[in-house]
Amino acid sequence: MRFATLLRHRLRLYAQLLRLDKPIGSLLLLWPTLSALWLASGGHPDWQLVGIFSIGTVLMRSAGCAINDYADRDFDKHVERTAQRPLTSGQLAPWEALAVAALLAVLALLLIQPLNTLTKQLSVAAVLIAGSYPYFKRFFALPQAYLGIAFGFGIPMAYAAVMGQVPPQAWVLLLANVFWALAYDTEYAMVDREDDLKIGIRTSAITFGRFDVLAVMFCYTISLGLIAVTGWQLGLGAGFYAGLVIAAGIAFYHWTLIRHRERMACFAAFRHNNWLGAAVFAGIVLG
Repeated sequence: MRFATLLRHRLRLYAQLLRLDKPIGSLLLLWPTLSALWLASGGHPDWQLVGIFSIGTVLMRSAGCAINDYADRDFDKHVERTAQRPLTSGQLAPWEALAVAALLAVLALLLIQPLNTLTKQLSVAAVLIAGSYPYFKRFFALPQAYLGIAFGFGIPMAYAAVMGQVPPQAWVLLLANVFWALAYDTEYAMVDREDDLKIGIRTSAITFGRFDVLAVMFCYTISLGLIAVTGWQLGLGAGFYAGLVIAAGIAFYHWTLIRHRERMACFAAFRHNNWLGAAVFAGIVLG
């Protein structure tokens, strides 16, 4: 009985390390990846590819969380929101985070073995980008832009898996994802701004300063604009534009949440981006 209790506690700690109790991060990776699969396949994706990319998204996001906590373990103890994370609080050892991250990365690489060579090559780049992201906060003024590349690298991989190449529209969509990540992760960074200033972490919320809200809305506008141009070039129908209108309405709702820069309201706006991504994806499916 005691062993079972200890095992459950240990598994709970690993679930927290991998953010399995907070699926928002996986969803923010999943929507752009699924959108790319639908666009690359002309609206008729191979369901095996959908399964591979969906599972791979969860694996890589979880691995990224473990690496992030390992890299930030000495910083997180000074941030109110992250002080009790398993690694920071000492409930898990640093080597455990690295071991779990490596295991998940290997599983993700095994998962894509049925795919073509180009997709496998891009997956190596995706792993390197995801693993290096936490360290960009040490020196890069807009680490959220780098996060957008990491979170959006499923886009060129999806095109490569379907078409055997990565056309220009895939890179445009990746750029759109960079601006979307800048928007939602700036909202996230606004929650921790005071703590980040004390410990010297670089974030877009600090870099944008008093123009943070304006910058968030600008990034939403550019992101949705790039997606709209791509849809227009592909000749998507009215359903696509309806999805974009809904997404734009959601972005405006986020403005009402973040304009006063209240911590929990900014966090709510960040979490609500799941619905913005879902609206864009639904529009692509309908279009």
